[in-house]
Formats: sequence, structure tokens, C-alpha cells
Amino acid sequence: MTPQEVLKTYWGYDSFRPRQEEIIREALEGRDVLAILPTGGGKSVCFQVPALMKEGLALVVTPLIALMKDQVQNLQRRGIRAMAVHTGMNRREVDLALNNAAYGDYKFLYLSPERLQTQLFQSYLSVLNISYIVVDEAHCISQWGYDFRPNYLQIGEIRKRVSAPVIALTATATPLVASDIMDRLGFKEPNLMKAGFERPNLSYIVRKVQDKTGQIRSICEGVPGSGIVYVRSRARAEEMAAALRAAGVSASFYHAGLGALARADRQAAWKDGNTRVMVCTNAFGMGIDKPDVRFVVHADVPDSPEAYFQEAGRAGRDGLPSYAVLLWNGTDKQRLRQIEEVSFPSLEYIADIYQKVHIFFGIPYEAGIGRMLKFDLDAFCKQFRLLKAPAYYAVKYIEREGHWTLAEDMDIQTRVRIDVERNALYSTDLPDPLMPQVLETLMRLYTGIFSMVTPIDEEAVAARCSVSVPALRQLLYGLSVNHVIRYIPADHATVLYISHGRLEPGNVQLSPQRYRMLRSTYRERVQTMLDYVGETDECRAQFLLRYFGQEDSAPCGKCDLCRDAQPRPRDLETRLKTWIDAREGRYTLAALRSAFGTADSTYLDVLRELIDRGDVPPYSE
Repeated sequence: MTPQEVLKTYWGYDSFRPRQEEIIREALEGRDVLAILPTGGGKSVCFQVPALMKEGLALVVTPLIALMKDQVQNLQRRGIRAMAVHTGMNRREVDLALNNAAYGDYKFLYLSPERLQTQLFQSYLSVLNISYIVVDEAHCISQWGYDFRPNYLQIGEIRKRVSAPVIALTATATPLVASDIMDRLGFKEPNLMKAGFERPNLSYIVRKVQDKTGQIRSICEGVPGSGIVYVRSRARAEEMAAALRAAGVSASFYHAGLGALARADRQAAWKDGNTRVMVCTNAFGMGIDKPDVRFVVHADVPDSPEAYFQEAGRAGRDGLPSYAVLLWNGTDKQRLRQIEEVSFPSLEYIADIYQKVHIFFGIPYEAGIGRMLKFDLDAFCKQFRLLKAPAYYAVKYIEREGHWTLAEDMDIQTRVRIDVERNALYSTDLPDPLMPQVLETLMRLYTGIFSMVTPIDEEAVAARCSVSVPALRQLLYGLSVNHVIRYIPADHATVLYISHGRLEPGNVQLSPQRYRMLRSTYRERVQTMLDYVGETDECRAQFLLRYFGQEDSAPCGKCDLCRDAQPRPRDLETRLKTWIDAREGRYTLAALRSAFGTADSTYLDVLRELIDRGDVPPYSE
């Protein structure tokens, strides 16, 4: 089949998006390729299509476990054999998955980066018929990138043993980062395929305001359609959502502290249009394909242009007019400068945290390699009387150095092992008549459940038994009380994966040079965001595009600064405002049309600008 035929067969599309076909052609010809496509640009198709056309298994490295699971499910729904191996799976589960990948005619193996260096994966590498090495979120391999992951460096080592070409993908990379990605992945020759980052339908707007909640409420009232509001903390997400609901806006909140079912339900309600506005932390949005988002509001200034550009780009993927609004005030500037001090505690402090974490788990020197541990940061800080923020960033820096991997807010599946022999099960007295049905279902679905603790799909088991998930949990608990099964309930926790044995003080490598480089680049990114919101007359879109190396863009004509620079029909603006003020802000489009008789394209544009600036309230339908 041709690439177009594969696209039509599995995705139902007749044509590719910009640059997709060229990237696919480069991959099919066996060349390494780095694809930089904006958020919503269809990066996954760029490696999935060529992998389906070539014999073998595509090895997909990605740090985003939730996105990994979503892509695997999407491929499976299309009849494509795919699986995932990630932090949170035990050795037996990983061994089984890799064995299936090697001998089970799979087309895609998704792998979290920390799995690359394990002996188990390395032992399978020679029998995996790898067609492509796919590197998602490729900026993570660059120390100049805003989200460097040391485990990504293992990909360069794998290239020495696997001859398959590389398809690297990212949504945000400066020219320096792009060059570093290709170098670290061992490209045979530079090959950068980059789509234009222009979003002609997206209006970038920056507003300096004190009452951010009131401003967000006005935006929700003035701009029809669904929206996203990004805030800096979980508590703020809950507070903002409550304030919007009190004002009559259909709003919910989303953050990583919610359980898996709650997050899935809220995301589904928003995607289906039952919830109009999602107030969230940056845990929300990755991989979500909702084309009709009319506005994205940042209530706090992000600490990097990369994060802002990616999040703002979730508005208007359907090509219709949409808004990316950033609200700021003097407090934001002060907060961003304080965050640098908190985010980069001293190396002496970081080295001390390394030892304290091992003490917290009772791990002696030279022990602990390969352990996966539930890490409660609050309990850790309480035990050692530490401030939470610097302790967290110390743990994250140690992760950057490759000593461990921190998987935050992971959903850990329910696990079950049947502890009674199969023949004895039928003579066991059970207090609930549904319990034998649950056991029968578990035995049918999970063949190894007598020999090892096995992750189970609660929803699938509950559906087979015609009970709800809460009822199933009660039955499983009852079976465990009666010593029939070992039952480990589902959990939502942060997991620490220890990469090597505990090192003695003085032997913990913390790379002072890298520390200084990271702090310097962080400061530069923060300053770029402060310049973006500060006193400048450069088009907002041009400013962002120039940061990502696109120097030849024209002014967008839609951002707040471009509109300020355009000549305005001042007389019409004054007349509109006077007419609306005389009615105490209560008016309809029908009344406005009747009063003015001006062509829609004239007075509606002026009205929209007055509403955006907050000079007049929105109209009623």
C-alpha cells in the first residue's frame, strides 16, 4: 500500500497535513529525520504510517505514560497490534510483554525511557526486529531543552546495536535544541523537517490585570465555545472552577491529584461538551485532540516559551477564530524570580536529599538497584523537617542526573493473586454467591493469576460479572479477608524507580557544570516570558516564532499589539460605547443592529475589540 492508502485504511483521512507526507517519505527511504510539528500537527501519523508499511516492530520511546496508553488503545481499536512497557510494571509483566513483542507479530512497542537501560530490555534487544527507533518528545534528549531527561541519552547507545533509522518528533525546539537532538541521536546526516508554526486563526492577547478571576469570567461570557484555563496549582484550579460555576459558567477542574476515574470522567465531559470550561494545571491537555477549543487562558505566566506555546496552541485546531489570552501583573514577575531560587537549591542540599531519601526507605549503601517505591513527599518532608518545594526540586535534579526516575501521580492498577489451589476453590465456602463468579472470571481472563500477583482491568472484570466497579472491589476485599486471594487495591501514587545501588557521601555525581547551565537557561526562558508580557511593540506571534527560529514571519494582524497599531474607526468605537453605557451594559445584537444599521463586518469587529479589552460587557443572545 502507499502512504495515502494506509492513511485512508486505518485513519479514514484522504490527505495528509502539512509536511507529514514528506516526513514519511524520508523515513521510508531509510533516513534519520527530526520532525518539528506544532501542537496538533499530527506527529503520531508521521511514524505510525511508515511503521505499518515496513516489516518489523517500531520501538517508540516516550516519557508520557498517559499518552502512551492512549496511543496504544487507539492503535488497538484500529486493529493494529501494539503494547506498552513503562514504570509501574513489575519484572514478570515486563518480561512477558517483551517476549510478546519479540515473537507475537506486534507492530509497535511503546517504552518509557528508564526501561532502555535495564538488563531485561537489553537482553531482548537482539531478538526484537526493530523497524524504526521513534523518539517522541525528542527535546528531552537535549540538555538545552526545557525538559531534559537523562534516560533519553540511552537511545544513542541503542543506536550502536540497532541499525534501524530514527524518527524523532517534538512540538517545540529552538535551533540550538534541534541541532543537539540530531547530534545526540547519532544522525548520519542532519535532516530537519519543520512545519511553519504560524496559527493565522489564533489571536494572542496579553492583559495586565489585578482581578484575574473577574477577567476570566468576562472572557467566558464574551467568547462562545469551550475553553481551557491554566493555573499554577491544584488548589487554585479548584478555587477558580468554583468561582466560575458561581458565576453561571459550566466549569470543572483537573489536576494530577485526582484519581484515574475522576480524571477520565472530567476529561470526557469536557471533550463531549457537557463541561464548557476546564480549569487545570499543566497535567491537562497532553495528547487531547479537541478541535473546537475557542480560548485558552493562562491565569499565571508560564516559566518557559515552550510550555506557553504548546498549551496556547490547544486553541483553534479546527482553524476557526480562537484566542490565547495571558493574564499577568506584578505578582507574576516576583513569583517567577522566586521560583528560580526554589527550583535550584544548592548542590550540597541536593546531595543531602539523596541520602535522606535512601534513609527514608531504609536502603543501605550499595543496595536498592531496580526497586520501585511509593514516594510520599509530604511524609518525607515531615520526617526530616524539610520545606516541600526545595526538597521536590532536589529530587527532580537527582533524576536529571540519572540516579533515579520519579513517576509522578501514577495510576497503579488493582493486582490480584489467587492463593487457593484451583481444585480446592470449588470446595471453599464463600459468604457471597457472586464470589465464585468473580473467581471464575479472573481465572478465564488471567492465566498466570495462581502463580503471581497480576494487574487486572477492574472495568472488564466488573462487566463480565454484571456488577459495578465499587461492588467488585467489595467482593475482592471479601475474598482477601477469607484468605482466598491476595488483593492489592488500585492506587494513585508517585513512584520512585531506583537506578543503581545507594552511593556513599562524596560519590554522588551531581555535575556542577550542568547545574549552572540549567539554571542559566531557566533564567533565560523566564526572561523571555517576561519580555513577552512586558513593554514591547513587536507582534506577539512574531515574538514567539522568532524564539523558535522562524525569522521571516509577517505580523499576524490579530494579536492585541497588532490591533493597537491599526487605525481604528474611533468615532464608531465611541458611539458604540456610549450607546452600551446608556443601557447599563444590557444589550443584544438585535438591538445593536437596529440602532446602528452599520455593516456587520464593521461594527461587530469594533464591538469584539471593546469586549476583549474589557471596555464593555458582552452582549446577550
